[in-house]
Amino acid sequence: MSSQDIPEENLPAEQDTAHGAVGVADEKNPFADPGLPPHEHRIQDVDERAAKRSERTVALLFTVSMLATIGFIASYVAIPVDKAIYVFPLGHISALNFALGLTLGVALFTIGAGAVHWARTLMSDVEIADDRHPIEADPEVKAKVMSDFRQGAKESQLGRRKLIRNTMVGALSLVPLSGLVLLRDLGPLPEDKLFHTLWRKGKLLVNMNTNEPLRPSDIAVGSLTFAKPEDLEEHDHGFQNEIAKAALMIVRIQPEDIKDKRELEWSHEGIVAFSKICTHVGCPISLYEQQTHHVLCPCHQSTFDLSDGARVIFGPAGHALPQLRIGVNDEGYLEALGDFDEPVGPAFWERG
Repeated sequence: MSSQDIPEENLPAEQDTAHGAVGVADEKNPFADPGLPPHEHRIQDVDERAAKRSERTVALLFTVSMLATIGFIASYVAIPVDKAIYVFPLGHISALNFALGLTLGVALFTIGAGAVHWARTLMSDVEIADDRHPIEADPEVKAKVMSDFRQGAKESQLGRRKLIRNTMVGALSLVPLSGLVLLRDLGPLPEDKLFHTLWRKGKLLVNMNTNEPLRPSDIAVGSLTFAKPEDLEEHDHGFQNEIAKAALMIVRIQPEDIKDKRELEWSHEGIVAFSKICTHVGCPISLYEQQTHHVLCPCHQSTFDLSDGARVIFGPAGHALPQLRIGVNDEGYLEALGDFDEPVGPAFWERG
């Protein structure tokens, strides 16, 4: 249906806007300005039923965007990372990546398509020609800009078309959630993992070299032995993360040489177990001085006194090494009597 088929009284009033000056060709100006063609009204301008159809179409596109965003979040939560599916002609691909890409693409596309359809069918499409003006703006120009803005806002029918307005606000409000959900992939949630290791009451102390449970007789006075919790194997998933918190160094000191009362209570016949992880930057401690009972971190020379609660006597480390309380089970093997009393690793208290 064209505007020529509509009775003149049904046509919207023409805006008082110039369509461009029409020039006349002469010797100085052989290419005359023909001006803008006559304005053609759209069907939505003259038929409210057609305008309602366009409004519903735009609202449908915004609604699809909202559903796609919800699908994006649901896919992220529900689909396993290692699941693969066959998609022709792509072949076998990650189901999670496919679902995230599809739903996010639909969400963004339908917002754009809805905005374009809204602009092309319901917003004003009257052609406006304006002469060039100086860069600086005088008060009259500013007033005209504000007037044009208010007129454009009125012609957008945002206040009148409440269905479009509400669904557009919903779509634009939900689609940023896709980016927020992706922040979850920046890393695992810390929760309280820094406070706990694999050590529990009854966990056997296993020699790191022989992979055998330790007895008190295996620990000689002046020796240094490295241990790990039972059931922790090098081929296990997450072994490096767990051993970085649970690694032990075990030394045997004559009980009368132990200066710290709690260290003596948490030991067994002079056998003490301390975290192997330096409290400076987390290097593994491995150098032991038998006569002084000092251990030295090879990275920055932090030195700890294992006969005095593993307190820092030199270097940049911030606090003493955490001690693990140990005992002997009914079978004569060394076992843990709980977890470390404080988090292991570098500068935890300063961070937290």
